[in-house]
Amino acid sequence: MSSQQKVIPPNGSIGLEGEPGEPLSAPLIVVSNRLPFVLTRNANGKLQRSHSAGGLVTALGPVVIDCGGLWIGWPGSHDVRPFDEIPEPDIPNSGLKSKQVKPVLVRQELFDSFYNGCCNGTFWPLFHSMPDRAVFSSETWKAYQEVNEEFALKTIDALRQVRARLLKEYNNPSDDSMPVPVVWIHDYQLMLAAAMIRQVAIEENLACKLGFFLHIPFPSWDIMRLFPWDDQILEGILACDLVGFHIEDYCTNFIECCQRRMGCRVDHANGNIEYDNRTVHVRALPIGIPFNQFQLLAIKAPRVMKDERVVLGVDRLDYTKGLVQRIKAFERLLECHPEHLGRVVLMQIAVPSRTDVKEYKALKEEIDQLVGRINGRFSTADWSPIRYIYGCISQDKLAAFYRDSAVALVTPLRDGMNLVAKEFVACQINENGVLILSPFAGAGGTMREALLVNPYEIDMVAETIHKALVMDVDERRHRMQLLRKRESSMDVDYWMDSFLREMDQVECAITGPPSLIPVDHGYQSYLTEYIEDSTKLNLLLDYDGTLAPIVSHPDLAMMSAETRRVLTHLSQMPCVSVCVMSGRSLDNLRQMVGIEGITYAASQGLEILHPDGSRFIHPVPTDHQIRLQNLLPALEGEVCTNGAWVENKGALLTYHYRALSSTTSPERRDSLVQRAAELFREHGFYPHHTQMAIEARPPVPWDKGRASLYIMRTTYGVDWPQRVGGPERVRILYAGDDDTDEEVMQALNGLACTFRVSRVPVYKSSANYRLTDPDAVQSLLRLIEDKLDQRAVIPSSPTSSFTANFFITCIHESETVTSDEEQTDLSASDAQLKSKRRRRNSRNSTMVLSKVAAAGLLRSNSFKAALCHHSQDPITVIGH
Repeated sequence: MSSQQKVIPPNGSIGLEGEPGEPLSAPLIVVSNRLPFVLTRNANGKLQRSHSAGGLVTALGPVVIDCGGLWIGWPGSHDVRPFDEIPEPDIPNSGLKSKQVKPVLVRQELFDSFYNGCCNGTFWPLFHSMPDRAVFSSETWKAYQEVNEEFALKTIDALRQVRARLLKEYNNPSDDSMPVPVVWIHDYQLMLAAAMIRQVAIEENLACKLGFFLHIPFPSWDIMRLFPWDDQILEGILACDLVGFHIEDYCTNFIECCQRRMGCRVDHANGNIEYDNRTVHVRALPIGIPFNQFQLLAIKAPRVMKDERVVLGVDRLDYTKGLVQRIKAFERLLECHPEHLGRVVLMQIAVPSRTDVKEYKALKEEIDQLVGRINGRFSTADWSPIRYIYGCISQDKLAAFYRDSAVALVTPLRDGMNLVAKEFVACQINENGVLILSPFAGAGGTMREALLVNPYEIDMVAETIHKALVMDVDERRHRMQLLRKRESSMDVDYWMDSFLREMDQVECAITGPPSLIPVDHGYQSYLTEYIEDSTKLNLLLDYDGTLAPIVSHPDLAMMSAETRRVLTHLSQMPCVSVCVMSGRSLDNLRQMVGIEGITYAASQGLEILHPDGSRFIHPVPTDHQIRLQNLLPALEGEVCTNGAWVENKGALLTYHYRALSSTTSPERRDSLVQRAAELFREHGFYPHHTQMAIEARPPVPWDKGRASLYIMRTTYGVDWPQRVGGPERVRILYAGDDDTDEEVMQALNGLACTFRVSRVPVYKSSANYRLTDPDAVQSLLRLIEDKLDQRAVIPSSPTSSFTANFFITCIHESETVTSDEEQTDLSASDAQLKSKRRRRNSRNSTMVLSKVAAAGLLRSNSFKAALCHHSQDPITVIGH
């Protein structure tokens, strides 16, 4: 079976490997929130179709028909029953046949919670960068998940149907010429469906390619992270092979979210994301309109407006469209340019939307009052400044409005693309109109000949309207000609062709080996900036699963020689502190790591060994060991079978069941794990689940998170959090792979750069970034090593030219001084430092300081900075 097939729409606008006009060889399955028509019941109780207008239906409908594809969506009514027969189109061959339609039936209360609650109450404002209007509800989120699952199940049925048909048409099922079906999912209502589809498709070996297109903006990371279940949304979209957005800005936002939330490796330049051992392609594909269709409507439509000059606004009544700001700007125009009084009219068409929602009712009332006030202020006996139409109008009349208007005012506060701007251009057959466009609409990035204006700047919008009204004819026509030329070529068919062309280049990663395009780690630029100006760096690292791989037995978890070399080198740098944390016993952890001069935090932080040999041991209740001694034989007697075993770590006890995965059935393994957890509880322990293990910990308020805070406090002092952002610029990095490491990430939240190490692509984590495995951790450590090794020159500072080797002799060892004396001596030492700058030709110099002055110098930040940046320079302290 070949993953490369010709994907050619019937209009023949692209010819990838065949001649134009060749039918689509790969079946196309379109999945959208709604079907391309609405099903209603007539007076006789029979279902009938009501055609839905729109560019998506116009473009994709003929393709689905000709390639024998399917369309999946909600029928637009809750009055459709599972066994109802879908009516055929009124005119033969004018629409999808009933067998090409798969309606998704959802009970009304669930659909309301899904659509009005989650889609429109949460995602719509959030994705339009208006988080203050978003409502976050676990109930509506659950409804969203359920409805997406219904769509996914219906899509799986469609894939099975297409698969059966292809097997009949092709004699040899393994024939490389058999096409791979394309599943194209649309918009924010269905962002989870692809993950569910891919999972079942893999299980059933259903070959397909998955594509997704978002018709609204994709928000930036700081907005997206507000959604409590953002990782599941990203997982759902990343399940696709190709992801399309209107403009590059949305692509950038999505890639950054995947990098920062999911820990994906990304390639910003080429728009690729490495995820789940495959490459997800992210592309900017601006949607168009059926240009010729609108142009034809404009040619045929009769004139419906008077001779007055019209500034036209056409919008759905929505808070994202900026209607209030637009009307206020027109009022300002009349105030500042009274020459337009009696000559210019603002015609605002507001299509009703979500009329039962409180916010939309309030918006309508505000607009009604605003229009009434302005009309009352400026109207004369034969002229009113604003003509406000609240309702729907026919496409014929709309085309006439577009054609005959002098100016189109398209100023949304935020919009995915905004097709009104394109429709206006298509209907401007006389090329006399001027388009005013908001840069916050996707169209603002491509329709460069329009007059761009910030809709929040009321005065500027008013001046821009005036500029458009007084613009000379030649400029108006020149701008409109360029706009029409671009939009006629980049119409909705071009958009569809572009998406399918991109999809044609994608490998099928379900039945064949995934094609993984190498991409760089996504954290380099951030990490470089994070440690660039630091004077102290503290590396806190978990052992198993982070520095060493997870293996069948803990004794086999060996750290690589290269990782040990890098860690050893880093630990020898004066500005770097290294700590390895683990649930292992202290002796075992020291033996496995084998690096001197670093901190070891063992037994989940209950035992800590500092580089100077001092130890910390957290006290535990006296009966803890007794209960552990009773738990050990109970576990060994009941659940230690088929390779499962118990590890006694002193203060901790761990039941390992990793070997059960290969030696027992899933049911037997689950039964043993469940019984082990019960034994933990019976003996007074809470069963802490780690990676393929259960751990018994002492009942004390202590974990790796608290241990990490203790280590930072003993290393840098009780005021160490202030030093993180203070002049010492302490930087902290932590990497770990399981739930115990999440304790550290939460404790250091906002104070450290944290990494979650996991091959599982979706795991809710408090980490800033993600790494796939210990090899990726090694790459991270090598990057840090390289950055610190590059510090060959001391940055500009009071000691920037002082690069000598120091031989400090402490004298007057018995003298005692006060803090004032110490400050005086330190000032004197600073003077000596300055005098040494003149001796640049000498690498070695001797300073004879008092005991207090030497101590003060060694504690000074500027001196420590010099030592940090010159870790290769020997330092000798002579004296006591």
